Order: sequence, then structure tokens, then C-alpha cells
Amino acid sequence: MAMNDLHKALGEISSIRRQVARTTEFRGYGPATLATTGVLAFVAAAVEARWAPDAVHHIGVYLSIWISTAVVAVALTGVQVYRRARRVHSGMSDEMIRMAVEQFLPSLAAGLLITIVVVRSVPGTAWILPGLWQMIFGLGVFSSCRFLPRPMVAAGVWYLLAGLISISLGDGRAFSPWTMAVAFGVGQMMVAGILLRSAGKGENEN
Repeated sequence: MAMNDLHKALGEISSIRRQVARTTEFRGYGPATLATTGVLAFVAAAVEARWAPDAVHHIGVYLSIWISTAVVAVALTGVQVYRRARRVHSGMSDEMIRMAVEQFLPSLAAGLLITIVVVRSVPGTAWILPGLWQMIFGLGVFSSCRFLPRPMVAAGVWYLLAGLISISLGDGRAFSPWTMAVAFGVGQMMVAGILLRSAGKGENEN
């Protein structure tokens, strides 16, 4: 009987911790790291301009450049989030990290699956991928907004608009290096600026 009570108590504590995590602003994202991922987008654009200037006829190279850049960005962000959340959220870090991953992982998975389907089944429409990536990323930002600073909605709107503009090009122009560089470079800089400003306000209020 005592063991059942113990398991019940532990379950209740875990539930309370998850509830607290859902209502606490996540401060695991570091502005400097996110700004770095924005710089990576411009670096990738320069690489594309050099090695795949005619991306329409070099889809493999184009995908390799941008998928590699995404992997590096996710890895940098993941390592930084783990370390920063451990420091900032201490005992709540595991729940906070789990919540952050749960909010954004579906968007990353959707982007990967859509890329595979388009490239394998309808390669002639691959020009739509940059716009879809931007819009899906924007949806991930929106999904995460409930435990991030309120102005973060602006970043989600930016990515959605950038994606729509990219899709509206309607052809190989969507593969322009600047389509991705401006969308993700400016977008990540915007995210970093919002987090930096929010952190400054938090310090002033304290």
C-alpha cells in the first residue's frame, strides 16, 4: 500500500512539474547562438552562389548545402539549449527542454518528410521547397510562442510572409541564394533580438 502511495505521490509531483513548465517562459534559447544560425544562412547562400548558381539543374547540391546548414544550426542550438536551460531553469530544466522539443519537433519532421516526398515523387515542383521550409519553420515558431516572449509572434509572421513570397515566385527563382539567406538570416536575427530585449527587460524588472 505504501508503495502505491509513493508511486501516486511521484506521479502527482511529475504532473505538477509539467504544469509549471507549461506556464513558465522558456529561457533556454541564447540570443548569440540564434544570431549565429542567422549568419550561417548567409554563409550557406554564399556557398550556393559559388557551387550551385543554377540550382534548378543541381537540386542535389542545393539540398546538400541547405540541409547540412540546417543540421549544423540545429546541433548548435540543441547543445546551447541544453547547457543554458540547465543553468537558468536548474531543477526544471528537463521539463522545460522537453516542452521546447515537443513544440518544435513536429515542424522539423514535417519539413524533412515534405522534402523527401517532393524530391522523390514530384521533383519538377522542387522550387516550392524553400517557401514551404520557411512557412513550416514559421509554424514551429508560432507553436513555441506560448512559452516565449510575446513579440516572438512577429518572427513567426516574418517566416510565413517570406515563405508566401518565395512560393509566389512560381519557378526556379525561388532557388535564389537570397531567398533562403534573407528569410532565415533576417528571421534568426529577429528572434535573437527579441530574446535579447526580453532578457534586458527581465533584468530591469528584477
